[in-house]
Amino acid sequence: MPTWTIKTVVCRLLAPLLLISSLPAWSADNGKDEETIKNAAAVLQAMLDSKAVPASLLVTANCIIVLPGVKKIAVGVGGSGGRGPMTCRTGKNFSGDEWSAPAMYTIGGASAGLQVGATSTDFVLLVMSPSAVNKVLAGKNKVGSDLSAAAGPSGASTTASVSGTDIVSYGHAKGLFAGVSIDGASLEPDSSADQRLYDKSVSARDIVLDNAVKATPAGQSLISLLEKRG
Repeated sequence: MPTWTIKTVVCRLLAPLLLISSLPAWSADNGKDEETIKNAAAVLQAMLDSKAVPASLLVTANCIIVLPGVKKIAVGVGGSGGRGPMTCRTGKNFSGDEWSAPAMYTIGGASAGLQVGATSTDFVLLVMSPSAVNKVLAGKNKVGSDLSAAAGPSGASTTASVSGTDIVSYGHAKGLFAGVSIDGASLEPDSSADQRLYDKSVSARDIVLDNAVKATPAGQSLISLLEKRG
């Protein structure tokens, strides 16, 4: 039998708590959820103002997921976590000019896209086809295996390079937007946040496809921005 000192026992007992404390701290508060959507709108505004995304790409996107302030996680190598809203075009085959109320999503493991030297990175993901939207709405997906993805082209680049791709991704840190790879990241609906925001149990599919809820004030500001620019 090994001889354990009191220090060893304490360290072993505390290790799981230290692991949990190092993970992203997402407060179960709809005020925080509204703040996240407001931050997402600011990120999207910056992306549009930068003209980093070709207009021809933006107008063909079926849905957009904006993940502000995705944080690096101390545990492991290059981990990350964050959350943000997803909104989709209305109309048949996502052909409308209006956008849905947002559903909340979480991202984890987006280490490949985190900007060097940044403590957090904003991500804007363009979901490019109805089949990709269905995958994203169905549940947890891993980018690169369940969903194909490509780093987004710049404003001066052709969009042909991302033709047929499920998701086109951009990252924003230190004032710069650029196409980034998020292969290996996981995307998952955040049903708890949706319940807090809309005060009822509702799925991401019900929110973005079936008009099951009315957008909150922060959600409406995000929608208004897209309807003006997207």
